[in-house]
Amino acid sequence: MEAQRLPAIDMVKTGENIKFIRESKHITVRELQDVFSFSTPQAIYKWQNGTCLPTLDNIAALAFVFDVSIEDILVFSE
Repeated sequence: MEAQRLPAIDMVKTGENIKFIRESKHITVRELQDVFSFSTPQAIYKWQNGTCLPTLDNIAALAFVFDVSIEDILVFSE
């Protein structure tokens, strides 16, 4: 059996996508901060900058808040 390359999430492009969707839905970083009950917005900025990914439950919450599918948020590298 030939080894296949597994898909990987592109953190930077996924972050850019989160920012794009957030802005297109007219949702502020502060509003997302309140949704997640974060004391500071740093986690959201890290997601948007592609320095870290949201946890799976936070990705599901983003999909709900943005009214999109999880697949609409994540970007996979080739």
